[in-house]
Amino acid sequence: MVAHLVRLKLTLLRNGLRRSVWRVIGLVLSLLYALFLLGLAVAGLVALGAHDDPELSRTVVVLGGALVVAGWWLLPLVAFGVDSTLDPERFQLFAIRRRHLLTGLTLAGVVGVPGAATVVLGGATALAWWRDPAALAAGLVGGVLGVAVCVIGSRAITTMLAPLVGGRRFREVAAVLAIVPLMLLGPILLGATAGLAAVADALPTVGVVVGWTPLGAPWALAADVQAGAWLAAVAKLAVTGATLGVLVLVWDRALSAALVRSPGGGHVSRSAGLGFFARFPATPTGAVAARSLTYWLRDPRYAAAVAVVPVMVLLLWFVGRGGGIVLGAGVVVAFVMGWSLSADISYDDTAFWTHVAAPVSGRVDRAGRALAGMVVGGVVVLATDVLVLGVAGRWDATVPVLGMSLGVLAVGVGASSIYSARVVYPVPKPGDNPFSTPQGSSFAVMLTQSLGMLLLLAVCAPTVGLGIAAVVTGHPVLQALTLVVGLGSGAAALVAGVRVGGGLYDRRAPELLQTIRSFA
Repeated sequence: MVAHLVRLKLTLLRNGLRRSVWRVIGLVLSLLYALFLLGLAVAGLVALGAHDDPELSRTVVVLGGALVVAGWWLLPLVAFGVDSTLDPERFQLFAIRRRHLLTGLTLAGVVGVPGAATVVLGGATALAWWRDPAALAAGLVGGVLGVAVCVIGSRAITTMLAPLVGGRRFREVAAVLAIVPLMLLGPILLGATAGLAAVADALPTVGVVVGWTPLGAPWALAADVQAGAWLAAVAKLAVTGATLGVLVLVWDRALSAALVRSPGGGHVSRSAGLGFFARFPATPTGAVAARSLTYWLRDPRYAAAVAVVPVMVLLLWFVGRGGGIVLGAGVVVAFVMGWSLSADISYDDTAFWTHVAAPVSGRVDRAGRALAGMVVGGVVVLATDVLVLGVAGRWDATVPVLGMSLGVLAVGVGASSIYSARVVYPVPKPGDNPFSTPQGSSFAVMLTQSLGMLLLLAVCAPTVGLGIAAVVTGHPVLQALTLVVGLGSGAAALVAGVRVGGGLYDRRAPELLQTIRSFA
């Protein structure tokens, strides 16, 4: 059964590559990038061994290994996601022993570029001790244990936390916690680099301390053997063994819950989705808008667009060091929220058949979704503008800031109305592990998304340019012109998006549904 699960993962990857040449290109590029980084790492580890400085080797290997473990544990929650091809919930109806499933999913976790690179890098850490055969052997053992801690820890944490995000109150907090470190990664790295020289002398001590933690214990094993500290080496083995035992126990309990959990992972109130239908007109457009607003409030996948709001304010405040650049936060939030509707049909998944089967024209569908996007986006963008104007103390810039942000939002919604009627792509399915990366995402989708956003930037450029000039100069004519151009271009883009997107929808709706079904 374990071998069957690994073969299943390989088969799914191979079939995914056969679907699109762009996936092959993306895989080749990622392989070349991984090989380049691995080459640098192996060369550096060999040089460390030749340098014959045990303290330096310990510091580099332990701290580097701890960062790799932390990356495996945390990055799937905030960036890349756990590969959903072997999601535990997919095996609910199969009579598979849990220990076989645990072992099979662990080995399948290293199938792929990140897993293979981690295995090679884990074994290569032993090269830092190539002068000492005993330390070299201990390094190989530590590398194997370190990779096991990476993979098992990643599976345990993501399987355990997946049900929590389904909670309505938790999802916004989780989205903010997930996005904030990524959005602020640049400033964090700059601060860390600036302070690195000040703490360089303390790094060896930090390495020794980290070597006693679950993150660094397997990587410190070779250093203790090389130093002849056999008791410490045995203790590091004990720490690593205890860590693996706890992780396996946590994963076993989480997997047991996942195998009996109903799809969707939580209880839904009968009346939870009726509120907006009672507040919108009893028309087809009103029904589509009410349904879309219900998704905005109840679907955790939409939370990222809203969670970007406080992050934008913090990021631009840091970059501008409290200056006027923070006024651009509303524009960036408007851009993100407007373009987020480009995945609207993809998020519908197979439930999109209800739109196809219903007597709803393309214009009605596009108009209803656009109305919901403008309602949610308008509230969020206006709140952001008020916040940044107050923080910067620039109430005199209210007119151009509103003109820029509302104009960009409307243009983004209009562009998304066209794009989502032309392109659908794999996204996490309703009720799936929200940390998952769906099978079938391709380089072609990334390219079309990038081109769409570039075109959106080009359309928004006149409004943003006028707005920047108005904020800098304070000229009342430029301020009024920004508002007029922003609202005018936004209204024109909305009308064009509904009309053009509606025409595309009428012609392509069955094809879109067929494409969505092929992602299953």
